[in-house]
Amino acid sequence: MTGTPDRAAPPTGGLILDGTKIAWHEDRIRAWERGERIAPITIDMSLTRACNYGCHYCYAMLQENDRKDIDQKVIYAFLEDCAEIGVKGISLVSDGESSISPVFIDTVRYGSELGISMAVGTNGFVLNERKLEEILPHLTYLRINISAGERARYAEIMGVKEHWFDRVCTNVRDMMRIKQRDGLAVTVGLQMVLMPQYADQVLPLARLGKELRPDYLVIKHCSDDEDGTLGVDYDGYERLYALLHEAEALSDETYKVVVKWSKIATGHRRSYQRCYGPPFIIQMSGSGLVAPCGMLFNERFKKFHIGNICETRFRDIWRSDQYWEVMNYLASPEFNAQTMCGTLCLQHKVNEFLDSYQKTGAVLPDLSGEPLPMHLNFI
Repeated sequence: MTGTPDRAAPPTGGLILDGTKIAWHEDRIRAWERGERIAPITIDMSLTRACNYGCHYCYAMLQENDRKDIDQKVIYAFLEDCAEIGVKGISLVSDGESSISPVFIDTVRYGSELGISMAVGTNGFVLNERKLEEILPHLTYLRINISAGERARYAEIMGVKEHWFDRVCTNVRDMMRIKQRDGLAVTVGLQMVLMPQYADQVLPLARLGKELRPDYLVIKHCSDDEDGTLGVDYDGYERLYALLHEAEALSDETYKVVVKWSKIATGHRRSYQRCYGPPFIIQMSGSGLVAPCGMLFNERFKKFHIGNICETRFRDIWRSDQYWEVMNYLASPEFNAQTMCGTLCLQHKVNEFLDSYQKTGAVLPDLSGEPLPMHLNFI
């Protein structure tokens, strides 16, 4: 692939959707440099492996592992452990649809009460007005995964019936009405996982967002595993640059269309070999499995599986030698992210930052006079 897109100006309001906020966590970086066992800043997890959708681009189907049920006792203990050791943010995203878990609302509320920043990525289908009233006051952000702006294509791409599209749109309208009525700080966004064959839906979705009025629509790449199982045509993204710029031009003062150019332009390439990110941001499966990242959830990567919160308290997993043996291996010369990983993982931007910092001996930026970005605890 040749050429690079013109860089659009970052969105206003301190919302960083294409980058990393790790530089604002200097205390954690310094502790990591000293070899201390740091708590993750962010944990990306799910409450279940189950999902009510069948999205064609879904990476979760590549992440199958031994399923266990995360019940209220398990999740409350987990949240208490996170608060105790210093986890700052928990995003309910990962490899299942957390909103269909029976402990979903309790998890959001209790985590918030413990002082943890809580966030949700969801297809939004079951989030009716009653549930929204309960969770929105406790969330930092709520992001709706929606990869089409037209009913028929929505049904085709996301593996559901056409009328489900209408219900999700109604739920988004309710989110914004409740947010505005109560003056809530929660950010509501839409997310399109773009494969080149979904190009016909870029503008319809951007226009739909302009109608529904969430805070933003973010358009991101699609991750694939190291074997290319999903068949993502990364060279095909370059042909969409003009279309993506056209979508961005639909932004206005209160609705932003943001393309994750850094990853779309990068394709499947990484500039680094060592994986430094997991101590700062880890992923957990909806089965309760603790692993460095979602790309390693599958049973064939069992040597990277550290424990399960359904069986062992998270604080004990985090303190274990096995946890840190896995983290240290990923950051060692024995591991090569360019050849042993899938494409552009959750930790990618954090890895880029830390790799450059380690290689160049660069000084951390002085951010003391800078305004704090939104969603600071989701790096």
